[in-house]
Amino acid sequence: MSDTTATIVFDLDGTLVDTAHDLIDSLNFTIAAHNLAPVTYDDITHLVGHGARVMIERAFALRGIDLPAEALPAMMQRFVAHYGENMPGHSRPFDGLTEALEQLRQAGYRLAVCTNKMESLARPLIESLGLSGHFAAISGGDTFAQRKPHGDHIRLTVEMAGGDPSEAVMVGDSINDILGARNAGVPSIAVPFGYSDVPVEELGATCIIASYNELTPELVGRLLSSR
Repeated sequence: MSDTTATIVFDLDGTLVDTAHDLIDSLNFTIAAHNLAPVTYDDITHLVGHGARVMIERAFALRGIDLPAEALPAMMQRFVAHYGENMPGHSRPFDGLTEALEQLRQAGYRLAVCTNKMESLARPLIESLGLSGHFAAISGGDTFAQRKPHGDHIRLTVEMAGGDPSEAVMVGDSINDILGARNAGVPSIAVPFGYSDVPVEELGATCIIASYNELTPELVGRLLSSR
């Protein structure tokens, strides 16, 4: 690794913050306008990870009902309004996160967020939980022309944070994060407590941590030096 500060990029939903309860609440509020039966927490891994639009589309598909294209913009507005008005709701950082972030920052690492959540929702959520001071950059699914799993989403987030994509690591909970890291040419760390619809062992991450107690400067340094 050169003397350029390396960047650690984090996914948001299911990685930094447990947002499942609030996402399900807002999704159910949205689809209720079309008399769809509510989804449950058991459905979360099939719905989350691609942003609100895909959540709504998948909820309709889950119920075997066609979603009229002309209805989607109003439903998006309904979801965004409800989610934003109730933020942060029940959403909380995962155990050990804030301590890990502080330790990494003290070790000199630059931190960033790269999420497929709309930036206009991601930023206030992070701020409302008191986490924004940790991050040099926050990008959403609508910040750039591409979103995860496209590698440019991660590469451009690193650059927005002032970092070098050749000296970065991605931390996430789903295939979008791990495949995105692979497409960006960076090592990846998977967490098993998020919303992946397959076991994280099957995602092909460079390594897996069981909790944020394991996300140490030493681990990140080893991943970067072994590239």
